Amino acid sequence: MAVAAVSEAWPELELAERERRRELLLTGPGLDERVRAAGGRLPPRLFTLSLLHYLEVSGCGSLREPGPGLAQGLPQLHSLVLRRNALGPGLSPELGPLPALRVLDLSGNALEALPPGQGLGPAEPPALPQLQSLNLSGNRLRELPADLPRCAPRLQTLNLTGNCLDAFPATLFQPGALPLLSELAAADNCLRELSPDIANLASLKLLSEATRLTQTLDLSNNQLSEIPAALADCPKLKEIHFKGNKLRDKRLEKMVHGCQTKSILEYLRVGGRGGGKGRAKAEGTEKEESRKKKREKKQKREGGEGEEELEAARRLLLRVLHVSENPAPLVVNVHPEVRDVRPFIVGAIVRGMYLEPGNALKRFLTAQTKLHEDLCEKRTAATIATHDLKAIRGPLLYGARPPQDLKIVPLGRREIKAKDLVRQLQLEAEEQRKQKKRQNVSGLHRYLHLLDGKDNYPCLVDADGDVISFPPITNSDKTKIKKTTTDLFLEVTSATSLQMCKDIMDALILKMAEINKYTLDNKEEGSLSDTEADTVSGQFLDPKTNESAEKVRLKQGAVKSYWVFRGRQSLT
Repeated sequence: MAVAAVSEAWPELELAERERRRELLLTGPGLDERVRAAGGRLPPRLFTLSLLHYLEVSGCGSLREPGPGLAQGLPQLHSLVLRRNALGPGLSPELGPLPALRVLDLSGNALEALPPGQGLGPAEPPALPQLQSLNLSGNRLRELPADLPRCAPRLQTLNLTGNCLDAFPATLFQPGALPLLSELAAADNCLRELSPDIANLASLKLLSEATRLTQTLDLSNNQLSEIPAALADCPKLKEIHFKGNKLRDKRLEKMVHGCQTKSILEYLRVGGRGGGKGRAKAEGTEKEESRKKKREKKQKREGGEGEEELEAARRLLLRVLHVSENPAPLVVNVHPEVRDVRPFIVGAIVRGMYLEPGNALKRFLTAQTKLHEDLCEKRTAATIATHDLKAIRGPLLYGARPPQDLKIVPLGRREIKAKDLVRQLQLEAEEQRKQKKRQNVSGLHRYLHLLDGKDNYPCLVDADGDVISFPPITNSDKTKIKKTTTDLFLEVTSATSLQMCKDIMDALILKMAEINKYTLDNKEEGSLSDTEADTVSGQFLDPKTNESAEKVRLKQGAVKSYWVFRGRQSLT
């Protein structure tokens, strides 16, 4: 009888065992109650599925610890995703050893520390010898385990964003400690100092041709006062982010908000302004003058290519104007009830996109998809939506409604309640899994877990009372973008950060400028049909010629008003 009760409570486990599945996803409204009944742990039967390569348990507020038996029962596990649960303050028992694990995502939990015995596993021998990606963002970590480099010696990506760290352990930057670490994200912490030893991270210096990794360092929104000059010894860094720090060097502080990584590293290399001058003198001013002359000669030999590049860059400049310069700005009223669901939204209007010729529309949709995958972190950090401005009547209302009360006409579908839409998508996802005999799904189905446990769903409503956006799932067919669309309303929403919304909006508009320029410079034949656009888009809509971007005024209910992202953009 006890076995029957377990099977009834966890039908997914019985199905995975019967079909010998290698991937398993546990999420949804009923998960919370079942885990609570199991004592805040995962059921022991889960750890008998020894064939599993991928395991995800997400959005469960009752899950406080994985439970004993995970390491022993799942030795072939390649990816373990335990995000947006209630794990913490430590991990008891510790996770490892997991000899085959390559991806570990513990983001969005309540972890405060990972000490020996309550962390990732032993350092000798390494508990996670094959681990490449570790995501600890959105926790409450005050410190990192000093033995992390020994525990996971092949780590390539480390995400520590949104914790309470005030320093990195010295062992992290010791020579040879993490030779493959190429992406380090620690934004939104309390870091006060960055050791010059960070230059010992070899893969921040050298691009690995074998793995083709992107070298990225993100330490924005901390309490750093200086950036070590030794960072200039990492010339192959592709991206560095230091926004939101109060740097003593005011010129450098301006540069981190507007200059490319290469320029910042060059500034650090020649000594910057102030404290670094001794270093620059040690290198020798004569060498720098010699390099400068060589660069000038090279530019002359190339016959003015530099001027052409500068002219091309000028065509992408944005001229920002205040909202007051727009006689009738679009207003978005933000209601307080959205505060507990998805509180942050940024809007902008772009005029003059040119999507009709060739593959312009397809390029635009592909660019949005890439932004969703990268900057938006698969929509977990933020979601982009684009609308045909001519189909919108303002003012708009950004609020939240119960799933049974929210109605929308999704892209390519008939009007449906949000509750029924989500259920329909869940059934489609299950059918897709059966057909492909996998646990992973594609399209909108990948984002259904973001609504787990929500009593209300976020929505954007126009003056006609029509829901035009249901983030992070879909837009309305009413405002979908066509090949003939020239003027767009853009929105970026997030449950985590207003700054994230602003940064993604910046990136989106810049990408639109690049696409517009390319379309105008290259005449193409053939184009994406509106039906194909619906298929590619899923969540987005699109833009057209002589671009300009305008501010959208956001009024936050009974709380406060603020202006977000607005400007006029001359892109040609």
